[in-house]
Amino acid sequence: MTLATLNQLSREAFVQRIGPVFEHSPWIADATGERRPFNTLETLHTALCEAVLQSSETRQLALIRAHPDLVGRAAQDGTLTRESSSEQAGAGLSDLSPEEIALFQKQNAAYRDRFGFPFVICARLNKKAAILAGFETRLNHSREQEIKTALEEIFKIAELRLHDLILH
Repeated sequence: MTLATLNQLSREAFVQRIGPVFEHSPWIADATGERRPFNTLETLHTALCEAVLQSSETRQLALIRAHPDLVGRAAQDGTLTRESSSEQAGAGLSDLSPEEIALFQKQNAAYRDRFGFPFVICARLNKKAAILAGFETRLNHSREQEIKTALEEIFKIAELRLHDLILH
């Protein structure tokens, strides 16, 4: 789909098309649809991110919590979104040994216990070793730092997903 076509969609169709860019959070596309037309993919991405940043902390936390644990139950059960499944596989997280799976699950639990939301990282821009190192570093951050970092990672994920959706 082209950006010009996206700009001409009904609001409902816009939300349906752009909603999956942010994991289980179509409210972001809904909040952004009225700002059309977008002249570039970058202005669309910026508008989507601004909708998140202008939302309440409760909504921001809901967005972070909408993301699955890396190598978590959803990955093991095969219930990840198509996008998340592809992204985790691309990072090498679909071919782990039982010991590596256990390590990811241990790190996920430690992170969730500390911050109250899942560890979010743009898997497409990282591989297994970098992700595991990210757990180690980020477990030492404050909750405020981690909310900010998680949102920054979500924005990277969204940008890559937008590039997958929109012809440019």
